[in-house]
Amino acid sequence: MRTAGIADTVDASEVTRSTVRKFLELRLAGDTEGLTALFADTVDWILAENPVVPWIRPRSTAAECAAQADDLARYTVPEDARASVDTFLVDGTDAVLMGHLSGTVRATGKPFSGPFALRLTVDGGRITRHHLYENSVSIAAACTP
Repeated sequence: MRTAGIADTVDASEVTRSTVRKFLELRLAGDTEGLTALFADTVDWILAENPVVPWIRPRSTAAECAAQADDLARYTVPEDARASVDTFLVDGTDAVLMGHLSGTVRATGKPFSGPFALRLTVDGGRITRHHLYENSVSIAAACTP
C-alpha cells in the first residue's frame, strides 16, 4: 500500500489551483457551459438555504451548480456586482477563497454586501465540493421589499 507523499500533495495542489483559477475565469465570463464541464457530475453543494433569496436553493448536479451564476445575474444588477478575493489557500485537493462580495437586488433596488468564504474540493480536475459561506442576513434584507 502506497501512502500519499509530498510530491502527490504538490501535484494535487497544482491541479486544484489551476481548476479553481479556471472556475473563477469561467464565472467572471458567465460561461455556464464551461462551468458545467468543470463541475463533477454530482457536487456536494452547501449554500445556506434562505427562503427570501431566489437564487439560493439546493443544487447537486453539474448543470444546477453552473446555473447558479445565471440565477444570480437574473435576480441582481450585473453592473453592481462586485467580488474580491483576499485569500486563496490550497492544500492538496482543497481550496479556500475568502473575500468580500456586494451587489444590488434587481426587484428591490436594495444593496447587499459582506465577507464570504468558499471551500472547493477538486478531484481529477473537476469540482466535487462547493461550500459557500456568506452574509445571508444582508442578502435576505436586500431581497425583502
